[in-house]
Amino acid sequence: MEFTITREHLLKQIQPVAGVSDKKKTLAVLANILIVVENSRLSLIGSDLEIELIMMSQLEGDFIAGEVTTPADKLLDICRNLPETSLISFKLDDDKLTVRSGGSRFSLSTLPAADFPTIQGSSPKITINLPQNQFKQLIYGSQFAMAQQDVRYYLNGMLFEADRESLRMIATDGHRLAVTHSKQHAAGDAHGDFHIILPRKAISELYRLLQDEDMALQIGLDDNHIRITGAGFVFIAKLIDGRFPDYKRVLPQGGERIIEVDRDLLKQGLSRAAILSSEKHRGVRLQLEPGWMRIIANNPEQEEAEEVLELDYKGDNFEIGFNASYLLDVLNTVPPGGVKLTLQDANCSALIESQVETASLKSVYVVMPLRL
Repeated sequence: MEFTITREHLLKQIQPVAGVSDKKKTLAVLANILIVVENSRLSLIGSDLEIELIMMSQLEGDFIAGEVTTPADKLLDICRNLPETSLISFKLDDDKLTVRSGGSRFSLSTLPAADFPTIQGSSPKITINLPQNQFKQLIYGSQFAMAQQDVRYYLNGMLFEADRESLRMIATDGHRLAVTHSKQHAAGDAHGDFHIILPRKAISELYRLLQDEDMALQIGLDDNHIRITGAGFVFIAKLIDGRFPDYKRVLPQGGERIIEVDRDLLKQGLSRAAILSSEKHRGVRLQLEPGWMRIIANNPEQEEAEEVLELDYKGDNFEIGFNASYLLDVLNTVPPGGVKLTLQDANCSALIESQVETASLKSVYVVMPLRL
């Protein structure tokens, strides 16, 4: 195997693949990148047995076909530390991969390509097409609410579902809920509904991989896998086998106490007040009266912070507590502009919506109250 490639091009290919590679080294070969050269095409493949990413690019100049695996992190570090305009050549001699660039030379260990396991999915039962930027925004609007290492394993990921009207991404950790849906249904041969749960790592790697561009994605689904094909890459992930909670039952219905406020004004007030909140609960109290909100926080050291905000509220005097971090996560996600909070009573969750309309996406958020 032999080929030459620019440092800039190679770095763009290696970074996402190395992110997928198995850092825990469940199998030694999974800490490696599989390099395949054939038909003027370079393919770099990373896997951890749950996720597989294939990055593909066309080679210019002479090459010798072949395949081998080499350590992902070492190859990435070499590429990062070479000069920006470098030309990098690769040559496989027996069981060593020689990497040269200018006056630099590296000899890397290898493992046979035949030892590298790949995810074998079945033919997709459902195929849909949508732009990369739309799929990325669906993920962005809800990913912060995913659980982390929850014993309810089905919460350690995001629900991806569709019907004939829209696509939706839903995440919850039991304390807050995020629902982002597209107003325009994707094209494809999807008939009826589908409901799948994508693992947390798959969501994180996908979000880094997708571009903010209107390029087409093809998404194929079978019983156990999702396969996403874009320009120059194929991303495959095993699905979480579980039943996601019925999130529609959690969405508050009604609510007579409605607050309308500028996102940045509320965000800044919460951020300042939370400085003196308890480190364990991050609790703040919202005291409401017509036209005003007081945000109050205190901690075991008897310190207290108070922020007074002028806003649009016409209801009765009312007090409710929240984890400030949960509210700030929502406010950091919604676009700048007005937000609307709908409240029922001190024991019921708040419904939070952006008042800024976008062309294709809409998000709603639910945050449970905190008893202080």
